[in-house]
Amino acid sequence: MKKNRWIFTITFFAFIITIVFSVLSDIVLSETGLIFGILIILLFISLGVVFDMVGISVASCKATSFHSMASRRVTASKTAIKLIKNSHKVSSFCNDVIGDICNIMSGTAGVVVTAVIAVKYELDYTIVLLIVTSLIASLTIGGKAFGKDIAIKNNEKIVFRFAEVLSLVKKSIKK
Repeated sequence: MKKNRWIFTITFFAFIITIVFSVLSDIVLSETGLIFGILIILLFISLGVVFDMVGISVASCKATSFHSMASRRVTASKTAIKLIKNSHKVSSFCNDVIGDICNIMSGTAGVVVTAVIAVKYELDYTIVLLIVTSLIASLTIGGKAFGKDIAIKNNEKIVFRFAEVLSLVKKSIKK
């Protein structure tokens, strides 16, 4: 039953996050030029790569050094331990929810940018679409491949930094 609740929860959050990203990117892309549209695509790709790195870092990290930090009351160490104890959920959320949504959003933004390029420069839409989607796919795949190696080699640092960010967010929400 708990597993089903987790699946429902993550599906619900994916739906909400996708709506928010879609609305924001639609608003931004409809009001901006080509350069800003390309920057939006790069932002989505970068977010996907970063969250993929976090998910892999959490999944590959051991909690041992964080227990030592927690005994010395190092800020964010308890958050890091919680992340590692829930690595399957954290990894799923970071890699699957955020990562996949960013992939979809970069593709969607790519279609908008393609239309702008094709109209502005009077180019064949299909050819521009092939080039833009191929660039998006290659940057996403290359970025994630590059990030995986960094994530595994620096998993403790990445988990700790992510835990610090979450601790700051949590603290600011409580205020």
